[in-house]
Order: sequence, then structure tokens, then C-alpha cells
Amino acid sequence: MAIPKGKAGPKGETVISVSGLTPKAARYSRIFDFLVVAAVVPLFAGAFHLHVMLTVGDWDMYVDWKDRQYWPLVAPISMIMFPAALQAIFWVNFRLPIGATVGATVLLITTWLGRYANWWIWTGFPFTEGVPSQVIAGALLMDMALIVLRNSLFTSIVAGFAFGFVFWPSNYSALAPFYLPVEHQGMVASLADMIGYTFPRSNMPEYLRIIERGTLRTFGSSVSWVSAAFAGFICIFMHQLWWQLGRFASQTTFLKNGDVVKSFMGMKSRPAS
Repeated sequence: MAIPKGKAGPKGETVISVSGLTPKAARYSRIFDFLVVAAVVPLFAGAFHLHVMLTVGDWDMYVDWKDRQYWPLVAPISMIMFPAALQAIFWVNFRLPIGATVGATVLLITTWLGRYANWWIWTGFPFTEGVPSQVIAGALLMDMALIVLRNSLFTSIVAGFAFGFVFWPSNYSALAPFYLPVEHQGMVASLADMIGYTFPRSNMPEYLRIIERGTLRTFGSSVSWVSAAFAGFICIFMHQLWWQLGRFASQTTFLKNGDVVKSFMGMKSRPAS
């Protein structure tokens, strides 16, 4: 049986009448919801961007700082935290498997805005000097795994490892041209190093020049894949930890409102039965 327009049941109760809001209060409530979203999205984007800048730091700053050993290890371990928490919030509250992708996309947009404003406008560095990392590929795998598995633990095992492991190959396509060898003053250097020589910085990390003397060099040319595999292993635990934090943040507590609070919110005081 079709329900008449504006009616929610046999008694003709609309959503507004059930909620106890007057039409004017309902309109203000919707406006307030839009204002909350408009405030939360930039706040989350800024917090995520600040988190990456403080934890990943040097390895995601400049193209000539993205080494083959520590950058594929440190960056995904740090960047999985906020997407995992946001994935839990979207899944617990709305059953939407898009939280990780939304978080990764917001991070990439915020990072590019920062690179354009801070490095191009203020300092004059070219865009090729500050190519940021992206984790959208790993975030898509996280959301896809959640759709199929529908379990946080199995999602952490499968998608957490995939997130850390695919970070290096998913970023390699954008960085491959900068790894081409060139001759500079009788020595072999990469294009990324040439850009770094052209645009010197006061905080040049000289340790990156000798960073590949570590024990991972015993694996030959597979040093990046070893780092990627270890990053995937650590991301399993990081995903589960931040999933639980996001689930905790999704808990809702309802408090009983008195007549005074209801009057401030524009709600009708119902007579006692």
C-alpha cells in the first residue's frame, strides 16, 4: 500500500513530528549539520597533513630525499593511521566502505595545496622538487577488502599488508623519471639529485648520501621490496590499532534533555502521559 505524501505511517506522523522539532528548528538543524561538515572536513584534512609532516617529515618533503630504504618503510606506516580510523567511522556509523579512500584523497589534495602555497608561491621551488607521496591505491585496496571480508581483523591482515606493500610500486610510476642516471661533473647522479643541487636547502640531510650502506644492501637490488614487505607487516598492526580507535570514536552517548534545553533547541515539550 502506498503511503500518502508527507506521511510516515497510518497515524500520519511525519519525521518532523516524531523528532519533536518545529519546521523552523528542523531547518536550523540541517544548516547546523552542513556547518559541522564544513568545519570537520578542513579540520580533519589539516590534522592528517600535520600528522604526516611530523612523522614522515624529511622522506616526503623533496624528490631527492625519497631514498630506496627508509622512505618505503616509514611513509606507509604513518599514512595508514588516519585512513584506518576513518574507515572504521564510516563503516560503523554508515556502513560505507569508503573511509580509507576519502582519507587518502583528502591527504593528497591538502598536500598539493600546501606544496603550491608554501613551496611555489613563497619559496619558488618547482613542482618537480616537491612531488608528494600518494596512498590512494592502498586505500582502495583497504576498502575493497572491507567489502569482501566484512571483518576488521581479516581486513587488517589482508588490506593492512597490501597498503604497506603497494606503497612503493604505486608511487614509482610518478618518481621513475627522477631516478634516471645523468653525468654531472664527471660523476653519475640521478635527476632528483640534480634538482637538489640546483635548489640547495639549509637543512640538506647529508645522511641520505650514505643511507644505503645498511644491512639491507645485502639483498642486492631488492632493497625497496624488502622495505615494502616489512612496511606491510607493520601496517597490519597499525591498521587494527587505529581501526579500534576509530570504532571507539564512533560510540554515541545520548543524554536526556530537560525542558529548558529542549526550548533552546526549538523542540516541543510533550505533556506527560
